[in-house]
Amino acid sequence: MNSFVFSLVSSLYDCYRSLSATIYRLTTQQRSLLPMLLGVVILWSAIAHPAQAYNVQILPKNPAQGDTLSVIVQGENNAEMPTVTVGDTVYTAFPLSNNRSNNRYRALVPTSPNTAPGRMTLRVEGPEGTNNIAVGIGNRSFNTQYINLSPGRAGLEGTDYEFDSLDALRALRTPTRYWNGPMARPSTGYVSSAYGNQRYYNGVFAEGYYHRGVDYAAGNGSPLYAPAAGRIALVGRESDGFVLNGNTLGIDHGQGVTSVMIHLSGFAVNEGDMVQQGQLVGYMGATGFATGPNLHWGLFVNGVSVDPVPWRYDGVE
Repeated sequence: MNSFVFSLVSSLYDCYRSLSATIYRLTTQQRSLLPMLLGVVILWSAIAHPAQAYNVQILPKNPAQGDTLSVIVQGENNAEMPTVTVGDTVYTAFPLSNNRSNNRYRALVPTSPNTAPGRMTLRVEGPEGTNNIAVGIGNRSFNTQYINLSPGRAGLEGTDYEFDSLDALRALRTPTRYWNGPMARPSTGYVSSAYGNQRYYNGVFAEGYYHRGVDYAAGNGSPLYAPAAGRIALVGRESDGFVLNGNTLGIDHGQGVTSVMIHLSGFAVNEGDMVQQGQLVGYMGATGFATGPNLHWGLFVNGVSVDPVPWRYDGVE
């Protein structure tokens, strides 16, 4: 036996002798309290250091305002889907594959320029227990734009039909995931306005506004493509009441992820069609509240406008 093992055994033996001597000196009444005392110690340990019910991974590792948090939950048993709660909002964690036996689920938690930077607490809850996880949301600076509108455009207002249709699109939580890997650029035009920009219209600051998407500028009638696979869930026409957004296309990518493409001059698909990434879906235009031919591509995750750029370059698990 080497010296380290001998020293370890000797130390354990000394602890045992000391504990035995202490217990021997206790009265019968004191000894009867030992089981209860042991139970209190175990309970305190469980409260102070609770077991983590799930193995949770959060991507990206250093999120900032506008990012989409991918919360990957690994369980031990083939049980029902866990949920992820932030504040009062509950997000479903969908299986990462069609085979639930791998017990891996993923919930998408959106952030935006309106998300307070700093500590965000996520509560992962399911049949196997609960995890409370703190995530730091980084502060991000956004650009400011100054846009001048003609008198006719400045007073343009949307219709209830238009708003209700877009609300219904953003509310979709289709269980099937259609997208796969990074999303594609929907237009070959140049980026004329980035996500999150704040704006002045005719010199007046738009309080509480942020640009909910990315704008691409090109010639009128330029082709537009599906950024990812999905189902055409909305075809809204300016002539039918889409006054503010103009001709609008909505794509359901599944599991709470939707795209909206607005200001189109025309469509190449119909509502209900299934499309693949890169498929022609429409043509660039200047319908609705637009100063010239452009595509506004908005990406929504569980109803919140997120930055599409990380989805294009990094993808989301």
